[in-house]
Amino acid sequence: MVSAGCESIFDMTRHAAMLLGALRSVGKACKMMTACGNYLNNHAVDAAVVIDSPILHLPLAARAQSAGVPLLYYIAPQIWAWGSYRIHKLRNRCDRVAVILPFEEKYFRDQGVEATYVGHPLAEQLTDQLIDEHAVRDMRNDGSPFISLLPGSRKHVVQSILPGQLEVAQQISRALPRAAFGVSVANPQVASVIRELVGHPSVKVTEYRGKHAELIRASDLVLVASGTSTLEVALHNRPMIVMYNGSRLFYHLIARWMIGTPHLALPNILAGRVIVPEFMPYYTSTKPIATKAIELLTSEEKRQAIVQDLRQVTAPLRNTRASARTATMLLNMISHNGH
Repeated sequence: MVSAGCESIFDMTRHAAMLLGALRSVGKACKMMTACGNYLNNHAVDAAVVIDSPILHLPLAARAQSAGVPLLYYIAPQIWAWGSYRIHKLRNRCDRVAVILPFEEKYFRDQGVEATYVGHPLAEQLTDQLIDEHAVRDMRNDGSPFISLLPGSRKHVVQSILPGQLEVAQQISRALPRAAFGVSVANPQVASVIRELVGHPSVKVTEYRGKHAELIRASDLVLVASGTSTLEVALHNRPMIVMYNGSRLFYHLIARWMIGTPHLALPNILAGRVIVPEFMPYYTSTKPIATKAIELLTSEEKRQAIVQDLRQVTAPLRNTRASARTATMLLNMISHNGH
C-alpha cells in the first residue's frame, strides 16, 4: 500500500499473530490505536476503511465514530461463527460493511447491519494468476498419487500442523508406495521450521517455494491447515482434508461455548454440510486422518464427488470484481455523507 502512494501512520504487519500469540502484540496495538485516533482527530478525513481483524478494528471504528468519520468495514468479523455478542459494535460503529461470503449479507442485514456482498478478493486474485504448467507436470512426474501439504504461513501454526501432516504422509506412503509428497513453504519466516521437520520423517517430502498454486494444482489430495488456504484449494477444485490441532483444554473450557456454526472448515460452512473431511479444532491421533486420506486416494469417484461439490460452492465467489465493488461502495458512502 505504501508503494501505491499510501502514507503509513503505524505499521502492524510485522506483529501479526493469532490467539494467545496476540498477547505479545498488545503494547504495539495500543500505540497504533493512539496514533490512528490522533490522526482522525487532527486531519480532515473523508472516510475510514478497516479490513478484517475485529480485535483491532472494532475499537478503531469507535475512534472513527467519535471523530465523526464515516467508516466502511471490509471483510466483516466472522460473528456468525463465534463471538456473536459483538454484533452491536459492528451495527453501531460502522456506516457500511462489505462482506466476502454470499450468506453473510442476509445474516448481517437481519441483525440490522448495512451489509453488502461484494465477492471474495482471493477469487479475484486467482482469476488473474498465471500457473506454471511445466512445474505442475514435473511435480506429478515425481509419483502417483501426488499429495501436497499446506501447513500454513505462521510459525506457530506450522509447528502445530506439519508434524501431524507428516505422520499422515508416512501412513499414506506405507499403503501407497508410489505416492509422492510436496510441502508449500509459504514465506521465509517458516522455511527453517519446515526444513527441520521435513528432515526427520521416513518419507520423502519435497519443499516448494514460490510454487504454492502449482503445488495445489498438481495434487490428487491436499492436506491443508484450516484458514483461508482451504478456500484457495476449493477455488482450484482440488480434494482436501482440513486439519487443525488447537488446544483441547481451551476448546472444552471456552471455545466450544463461543462457536456458533456446526462446521469449522470454510468449504463446509459455505456448503452448509460436510463436503470435505475436517479434523478440527483438535485431534488426538492421525490414524483416522490417514485412513480417510487413503480412502479418497484409492477412489476416483469419491474425489470427483468432492470436486463437483467444490465447483458448486465456489461458483458464487467467482467473477464478482470484489475490489472494484468495494471501492464503489466507499465512493458512494463519501458522496452520500457530503464530502
